[in-house]
Amino acid sequence: MIDFHNVTAFQQQTRVLDGFSLHIGVGEKVAVLGPNGAGKSTLLKLITRELYPLDREGSHLKLFGLSNVNLWDLRSRLGFISQDLQDDYTPYTEALAVVVSGFFGAIGAHGHLQPTEEQLAQARALLAVVEMAGHERTMFQRLSTGQKRRLLLARALVHQPRALILDEPANGLDMGASLGMLKLLRRFCGEDRAMIITTHHIDEIIPEIDRVVLLDRGRIVADGPKAEVLTSAALSTLYQTDLRISEQDGWYRCWHA
Repeated sequence: MIDFHNVTAFQQQTRVLDGFSLHIGVGEKVAVLGPNGAGKSTLLKLITRELYPLDREGSHLKLFGLSNVNLWDLRSRLGFISQDLQDDYTPYTEALAVVVSGFFGAIGAHGHLQPTEEQLAQARALLAVVEMAGHERTMFQRLSTGQKRRLLLARALVHQPRALILDEPANGLDMGASLGMLKLLRRFCGEDRAMIITTHHIDEIIPEIDRVVLLDRGRIVADGPKAEVLTSAALSTLYQTDLRISEQDGWYRCWHA
């Protein structure tokens, strides 16, 4: 589904990834874990085509087997959630319009983009799925951070995408909202849907995720089954502090030794 080979990418004047290779298959559930500045958000921006890699011989980035993919087709295959996307919505956008905007790959409501009755019905159904029924006319500014994140999840699901791409999905949420968001994510981990989560908190890695990639300063330092990668030694090295890891019922916890 996603094939990075020897990819180099810049953010402004900073080389973030250099000779980077990563392969993610159809239906895989992967968490990319790393400290701030490791390159997690850059990785996702390359996948969603917000950013393009350096064009050089011996390097490629293929999505669904294609080096050149139609952006509209990509939006229908990938559902995306990030803090940046949340920040892009104006305070006066109504909740239903946030979900509907996903059909058009737009940010908010626009007069020239007229949804069909079928699209409106689907958007309302998704509001119910993410436990936001009754907030259809509520303005974005009046919603909690957790409610906003649920709206973005509904928006991401309008095309029934083959993959959900989530940049720190529980970032900024209190404990209740965080657990609620993770509970919703578990519902959309079907066998045929891939999920890629970037985070620097291992307690955001839901049990359904079975592969973990550790990223540090634009390099993969570990990649493999979750139980083999989420170890005290590996995470202590990654975060340069003495950590201890425990697991219970598929959930991982971390504390300072």
